[in-house]
Amino acid sequence: MALETSADSPAPLRSISLALQGWIGKLGAVWVEAEVVQPKLSGNTYYLTLRDLAANLSISAIAFRAVVESSASPITDGTRVIVHAKPEFYSPNGRLSLKLLEIRPTGEGELLAQLERRRQLLAAEGLFENRWKQRLPILPTAIGLVTGKGSAAERDVVENVRDRWPGASLEIRHALMQGSQSATAVIAALRELDAASHVDVIVIARGGGSMEDLLPFSDEALVRAVHAAATPVVSAIGHEPDVPLLDLVADLRASTPTDAAKRVVPHVGDELAGLTAARERARQAVAAQLHREAAGLAALRSRPVLRSPSAFVDAQQDHVSGQRERARRAMAARLDRAHDEVGHHLARVRALSPLATMHRGYAVALDGAGRAVTSIDPLAPGDELVLHLTDGQATVRVTDLQEHPHE
Repeated sequence: MALETSADSPAPLRSISLALQGWIGKLGAVWVEAEVVQPKLSGNTYYLTLRDLAANLSISAIAFRAVVESSASPITDGTRVIVHAKPEFYSPNGRLSLKLLEIRPTGEGELLAQLERRRQLLAAEGLFENRWKQRLPILPTAIGLVTGKGSAAERDVVENVRDRWPGASLEIRHALMQGSQSATAVIAALRELDAASHVDVIVIARGGGSMEDLLPFSDEALVRAVHAAATPVVSAIGHEPDVPLLDLVADLRASTPTDAAKRVVPHVGDELAGLTAARERARQAVAAQLHREAAGLAALRSRPVLRSPSAFVDAQQDHVSGQRERARRAMAARLDRAHDEVGHHLARVRALSPLATMHRGYAVALDGAGRAVTSIDPLAPGDELVLHLTDGQATVRVTDLQEHPHE
């Protein structure tokens, strides 16, 4: 209902503010298409501006953090969106704004959302994991190239490969690089090169483009074909900020076709310089080893045992001779002492021998039974005795017995 006011009966400002608030509140939630400008997060609330797609007008908007971040693709500055919003009039400062209840990317944003969902599904299958990545050959002899016919990407790859490594050959397969039939054509070329046993690596090259131009390189069938390829695949689609899914599944992502050529083959000049440096390092290492071995050999030869080998033998021979001479002298001294001992024992034996007594004029008398006669008691005149002398024996007859007086 319209307010009744006049110059004589004006309405208070608060009444006007409350009326505006009521009228705007009656509008209810509406769907709005616009462009997001400068979204900012403060606490749990996003503050942003919605700008009309054609006219030069805009309106402030607020949204809870969960509303913005639940979007299928990131909401950034310049994103086209469709929002479900409720107009609100804040009476204390007279500010009109939209409270966002739901936000959906549209146009390019919707495409990004679709690609993000596809990326998440393929990632969940493990197609982008590093464990499936193959290492590129160090020096490929044949390089497969899938690119547009007569394109700048083809020229960049061919010229750089031939300039860097002339010995490498190129197997080129032309295919549509944009449009609805592009993914099918690229898959066919990829499979043909993958089946060629002499091809060591495959490069899929395009010189960038808009997001719509690059959509074929996010095709699910192409992603699965690259994942199934037995030959390493290099993606060289371009340097757009929105990365095609081909970049994620490829064994190597190059920023440009030129970068792909540099990553696939080394520069012949660099390799020759590296080979020369390696050969010089090897020569220096061998020379250093020979020098160390020569110094070690000289040190060994300087030792006395090797400088004059006979000196060690001579010293040992002198030692043995000295030991032998000492042994001879010790044995001679021992024999001399033994000879003296034997002489002493022999002299004592001789001194105690009956023969020695007989040499002094004594004789041993034996009776007829061969018993030694030491007394005259068993004798009688007429008995015969045998006297043993030093040089023989004599038989005598007893004629007289005389007893010596005891002293």
